[in-house]
Amino acid sequence: MLQISPRDSVGPGPLAPEDETYFWRVSRHGDLDCFTATFRKHIFPPHTHETYVIGVTLEGVHSYMHKGVRVRCEAGTICFINPAEVHDGSPDSHGYSYRMTYPSPEFLTALLRAETGRPVGAPRFRTPGVHDPELAQMFCAAHRALEGKDEALLADEKLIGFYLTAIERYAGGLPGMIAAGQEPDAVARIKDYLMAHLAEATDFQTLAEQAGLSAWHLIRVFRKATGLTPHAWLVDRRVHQARELLRAGESPSHIAVQCGFADQAHLTRSFKARLGVTPGQYRALLN
Repeated sequence: MLQISPRDSVGPGPLAPEDETYFWRVSRHGDLDCFTATFRKHIFPPHTHETYVIGVTLEGVHSYMHKGVRVRCEAGTICFINPAEVHDGSPDSHGYSYRMTYPSPEFLTALLRAETGRPVGAPRFRTPGVHDPELAQMFCAAHRALEGKDEALLADEKLIGFYLTAIERYAGGLPGMIAAGQEPDAVARIKDYLMAHLAEATDFQTLAEQAGLSAWHLIRVFRKATGLTPHAWLVDRRVHQARELLRAGESPSHIAVQCGFADQAHLTRSFKARLGVTPGQYRALLN
């Protein structure tokens, strides 16, 4: 557990006992730093980051000076700070909680280039604080999925979707999209790959390489062809496989491992969500 991203140019100083922080890093996304914190007393001095600062205030008011203007991020507000932009940070009223990510310029640039098929530069966000409930919800879902560390494919779907939507809305839009290619063949390749690795954890970088498409383009193409995102399709296939194994007399605890679920509780939630009964109830119906 760390108190601040190591990429900060000015450290925050010691934390008060009332303050709580948690930091982790996602290596597959360009060593993406992730941070969740509650600050009731702590005041950040003016400082910069080599990365973007992108996150959502969960409760309270996160207040900071940015280019001479006081920004007050209330609950549900998204923070966008570009690399090298000086800002501070302090609790307003009774403090605040937030979730943050620190994507590198290289990561977002690579994401844009893969999506558009063009040699684009790093995006620049125009507004340091934006009230966009839909986008804030997307961010929090992605951040929680990254924190869970169990389902990389789901987390990648959500994170890539958030970043590209944020750039489209608040950083000048997405320049000309990459031309459509052999989408049906790409979808078939992804289906084959997922079925061959049903019980294994996978991520979007691997799927994009298999498909020969950018990650976000892959999501759209796959959803258009199947009605589901790759992760949703994978979970659906896992549930189908679990049902077949239940019919063959396998126990739910063994099936969870064989079908790639994190544990039996994960299998039960996914199974019941799609079939309306738990694996145990389904097996009892077979007798």
